[in-house]
Amino acid sequence: MTDATTPTVAPERAAPVTLARNPSQRALGLHRELTRVWRNDRGLWGQITAVNHTTLGLRFMGTALIFFAIGGILSMLIRAQLATHEGAFLDTDLYNQIFTMHGSIMMFLFAIPMLEGLGIWLLPKLLGTRDMAFPRLTALGYWCYLFGGLIMLTALLFGVAPHDGWFMYTPLSDATHSPGINADVWLLGVTFVEISAVAAAVEITVTILRQRAPGMRLTEMPLFAWYMLGTSVMMLVGFPPLIAGSVLLELERAFGWPFFDPTRGGDPLLWQHLFWLFGHPEVYIIFLPAAGAMSMIIPVMCRTTILGYGAIVAAILALVFLSFGLWVHHMFTVGIPHMALAFFSAASVLVAVPTAVQVFAWIGTMWKGRPEMHLPMYHILGFFLTFVMGGLTGVMLAIVPFNWQAHDTAFVTAHLHYVLIGGFVFPMMAAATYWLPLISGKRRIKGLGEAAFWVILLGFHGTFFIMHLTGLLGMPRRIDVYPDNPEWVWLNLTSSIFSFVLTIGFAMFVLDLILQVTLGKRERRDPWRAPTLDWAMPIPSPSYNFASIPTPQQLGHTAHNTVLSLARGEGALPGAPRGRRELLVTSVGDAQPHHVALLPGNTALPLGLSASIGVFVVLMLAGQYALAGLALVPVAVLIWVWARGMAPAGDLGRVLVAPDLRLPVHHRVHPSLGRTGLSAFLVANGTLFVSLMFGVAFLSVVTPASVPPGAGAQTLPGALGLGLIAIALALAAGVARTPTRGAVALTLGLNLVGLLALLWLALSQMDDPTRHARDALRAVLAGYVGLHILVAAAMAAFVLDQFRRREIDAQTQGALSAWQLWQGFTTAVALISVVVLGAQVVLS
Repeated sequence: MTDATTPTVAPERAAPVTLARNPSQRALGLHRELTRVWRNDRGLWGQITAVNHTTLGLRFMGTALIFFAIGGILSMLIRAQLATHEGAFLDTDLYNQIFTMHGSIMMFLFAIPMLEGLGIWLLPKLLGTRDMAFPRLTALGYWCYLFGGLIMLTALLFGVAPHDGWFMYTPLSDATHSPGINADVWLLGVTFVEISAVAAAVEITVTILRQRAPGMRLTEMPLFAWYMLGTSVMMLVGFPPLIAGSVLLELERAFGWPFFDPTRGGDPLLWQHLFWLFGHPEVYIIFLPAAGAMSMIIPVMCRTTILGYGAIVAAILALVFLSFGLWVHHMFTVGIPHMALAFFSAASVLVAVPTAVQVFAWIGTMWKGRPEMHLPMYHILGFFLTFVMGGLTGVMLAIVPFNWQAHDTAFVTAHLHYVLIGGFVFPMMAAATYWLPLISGKRRIKGLGEAAFWVILLGFHGTFFIMHLTGLLGMPRRIDVYPDNPEWVWLNLTSSIFSFVLTIGFAMFVLDLILQVTLGKRERRDPWRAPTLDWAMPIPSPSYNFASIPTPQQLGHTAHNTVLSLARGEGALPGAPRGRRELLVTSVGDAQPHHVALLPGNTALPLGLSASIGVFVVLMLAGQYALAGLALVPVAVLIWVWARGMAPAGDLGRVLVAPDLRLPVHHRVHPSLGRTGLSAFLVANGTLFVSLMFGVAFLSVVTPASVPPGAGAQTLPGALGLGLIAIALALAAGVARTPTRGAVALTLGLNLVGLLALLWLALSQMDDPTRHARDALRAVLAGYVGLHILVAAAMAAFVLDQFRRREIDAQTQGALSAWQLWQGFTTAVALISVVVLGAQVVLS
């Protein structure tokens, strides 16, 4: 929100700084000026250094499609194996690798990156801005996604891919039952890819909250932005439990810390809780962006406005909230108390209500409009037919007695595919055919796309509807051979035949896209006559999106009426007169202009940083843990160089945005985009900490009587060490509130004192973490706190360096605000950890 001094753009005065006599000449001049500043570098080097959201969004989606094709090939191998009961096509180990990689690719390397790519590519165009908030972070996310995926595919080629299922249940995935690096490939590779997901979630959250066009209130922004905001929040909260579980399991496998070993105080169910705390929100993380795309496409195809905007927003918020209360319905058969069964069963049924609200709003929109049967509408009707059936079987599985009968059968596999393909793939195909003219500037060739739709629809239902029957007849999932039961054999054979029909349909769909891009005729501007800003630009869309930022007055017009005025610079921040990539940053609620952000240009730094992280991952896989620790040094150096590049060279003062409005640049204001981004990241970080606390609480309840005798004998020295850490960090947080060089230096010293006290405590007072799960969790908490103290000290040193370089003064914030926020968070989690560790020391 803004205070009374926040400048605003007066709609009636929003105009370019100067106007050429010939509007066409002015538009051409602005285009050349912006292209020179925003374009990618030429050649292969340009592909490496690109940070533009259009390029990276398309790159995300293109790479995800390649992984989708690979996952589809693996699914064909699975169906070939199950076509006959002997299963002579693959041996058991290879089959296990293939079905594990199929699930992992579709979940982690296709679905999540595809929705990230769509959001990164589309959101700035819909919100009336020129790029995402942190372009280098977008590029880092892409390279981490690519390298993590390549690590997993390379392992498959060499026969050491994960083979314990995409869920990696313990104890099947521990070092005893899964020796070798197969499980490590999954744990480290997926965690590597998760960096991309968290980076995208931060990017999307900040872009939606702070970069909407002036006057575009939260309650007035396109529904797709609401859906992506809900998705990004769910990613910030839902992915950290999986990261925490993956780190704990890798520590157990690599160093013998027994988090999931019941003989040493652990519990395998802890992994299931952490995994499904991610796994069930994951379904809605995938569904929401697809639903957002349909909420944009359906009104355009029906020549009307969306029905029930407010009800849909309320449904989105309800889904975000309810999705985190359902994870145990994947664990109904593990023996949890009946009261918990009743609660999670009721919550699982209740989540159907907000989903139904959206479905009925879309149906109502079609009812009140005049639907035109273009190809995107075909895929939307395919969504209705498929996803509703998946939702109904989901309600069936939410009922405990039925779940006990159908659990881990082919019925669950069929339900999963009806929800994911119906709720994600069909809407994504609609989105591809709807927005491809904006990407390619070409018109599609009619006929092939419609044929592909019918083949896909027939192949899908022929494959997976029959699997409901197979599951109801008792066939388990995840098996490579099965008895010669006649009722199983012919159903499996039929599913396998139709699965190849489905593959042919997807190949036809991709061919249709390729033909449109390569052979299609030139498409006219705004071919769908859509009212939204994504079509208020030339096609294909330029790298900068808009020659000038839309103003409140222009937001009230359709894209057709707005596009020419924006191209002529009749908006805010026209062109690039200062030769920099500039964004207009607005307030969170009412989108009033706040400041101007200067974005970095093309750089290879994200590639270098992700490659350094990749080296760390590969060394961990090789078991070279000492070298892996050394590999973190270049990571830290590159992060320092990254941060050094955030401060703009020279003092621009206040930038002219419109004739009557000048705004400060980002390093002079509070809160800046960086501060908002760090706040979003700390939401994920805090969730990671809560996940660790959940592990402590869970094991304390499940295995309270298994503490080894004689543990934690040195109570008084341990308590004194904990007290020293608490005092040092509390003082650091207090001193950090004073923005002076001396205060920063003092805080740096206090952080180092706390770090040394924690190191002494870990080396001399804590028990061997391999003895018991309780001791292992204490060591993890100590490591978590120590890492945050180390980062706080490094940030303090960076701020001191900014003082030295005169990048911080009475008017300039620099990194000071971000460091203060991190210092406060570090102190909070450290004090909570000190209380927990101290209580365990005393009780032991």
